[in-house]
Amino acid sequence: MSVRPGPKSGTGRTFFVADLHLTDERPAATGRFFRFLDEEVAGADALYILGDLFEAWVGDDHDEAVARDTARRLKALTDAGTPVYFMHGNRDFMLASRYAQRSGMTLLADPARIDLYGVPTLLMHGDTLCSDDTAYQSFRRRVRHPLTLALLRRLPFSLRRHLARQARAGSESAKADKPAAIMDVNETEVVRVLRAQRAGRLIHGHTHRPARHAHAVDGHDCERWVLPDWYARWGYVVCDVAGCALKLESL
Repeated sequence: MSVRPGPKSGTGRTFFVADLHLTDERPAATGRFFRFLDEEVAGADALYILGDLFEAWVGDDHDEAVARDTARRLKALTDAGTPVYFMHGNRDFMLASRYAQRSGMTLLADPARIDLYGVPTLLMHGDTLCSDDTAYQSFRRRVRHPLTLALLRRLPFSLRRHLARQARAGSESAKADKPAAIMDVNETEVVRVLRAQRAGRLIHGHTHRPARHAHAVDGHDCERWVLPDWYARWGYVVCDVAGCALKLESL
């Protein structure tokens, strides 16, 4: 876990997004994201991207135009004074320091705890909270091992892209056979991480089930905000000194 101070208390607003799944094949989502940066995020205290910014990421030599355009737009945002933080998701865990530097993004560990306007807030992508999906958790541990990552990054680009497509097809096939409840978060695991990290708030993505949830942890009221995906709709969570709100719109 990493611990960061977060935005300065009372200075403005902080935005959180996840599961945009940007790709050249979905230009509407890309255009909406760029307008979001210009119309909402510019001048904010910070933007946190909590995983799956891209539909797939096979390495920092990723050759889609959306990767180049996104790097340029995010770098302009950070150069103007709004910091951008990025946490890996299950689709873009291969994103590394070279692309982060091009984009002006700061990489975050998962989980990361910040002081969000005085509230200890835990940030996660959210996939590790789905602990009932034991097959996925086993796969995640294998593929995220540092040795596995090092080996994958040494493979030719064309082979990495082929493996990514195979993995995605296998994932979609596996999900079709799983009960929906298994792919949602485990409530016991949510309470465990909130207790372990001494956080009063949790913000995450991954499940594509945007909502605000209340949790009682050792007699304390905690809240959990789930971020939306950016397929048929788009949205974000925005927080300030008064609290957080979930915003949802159609693409």
